[in-house]
Amino acid sequence: MIDFFKQLTEFRSIGMEEVGLPMLLVAMAFSLGTSFFISYLYVVFFRSRTTGSQIHRAFPLLGVAITGVFITIQFSLPLSLGLLGALSIVRFRTPIKEPEEISFVMIVVATSLCCATFNIAFLAVIQASAVLALLVMRRIYGLRIGASGHGLLVVSMGSDSYGQAGKPVLQYLTKTLTGGALDSITEGPEGASISFHFVSVVPEETQAIVTALKQIAGDAATNFYFDRNGS
Repeated sequence: MIDFFKQLTEFRSIGMEEVGLPMLLVAMAFSLGTSFFISYLYVVFFRSRTTGSQIHRAFPLLGVAITGVFITIQFSLPLSLGLLGALSIVRFRTPIKEPEEISFVMIVVATSLCCATFNIAFLAVIQASAVLALLVMRRIYGLRIGASGHGLLVVSMGSDSYGQAGKPVLQYLTKTLTGGALDSITEGPEGASISFHFVSVVPEETQAIVTALKQIAGDAATNFYFDRNGS
């Protein structure tokens, strides 16, 4: 048991003769768990990106695949050269629509390599560093859950009504909608429209929100738009 623990925590290379089925299972389990954790971090910090490809859904399979590939090839030079030749002719066409997606993919790759080389201590260091970086970004750059939203609420009202109830409507939306953020206010001869992004709204709450807005501004017309099904 002591030797097994040392294999997981020491910063060193492990030869094939030291690797057994338990070690392989532990490496794959750590890779899967780490990938789910990174996917969770993506959801918490960047789930509101409307243009994202929801790439976090692929992290668990991606992590396991990378770990498995590198466990297989690190003990075989012919397999390593063959994989290098194969990848040189493969083009991945999955679009990377958000900058943070590249960073998260690289974190998945790095942690998977740690699992493949049985450097679990280094894996913990990488995870802790990633969490710290995200927290610092939230603190310094104002990164927060719901910065862009999972949906859009548009409230339209007449000019007179907006002059009287515009501010109370904004206060109500800011207080009620989870992770809400004002997107735009459009005024015209016939009235005004307030666009408000939000992270999530329970379907049962939509009617209550509409009713409350009607009480604040009698002529308020409310429209909910969801970026993705089930938002």
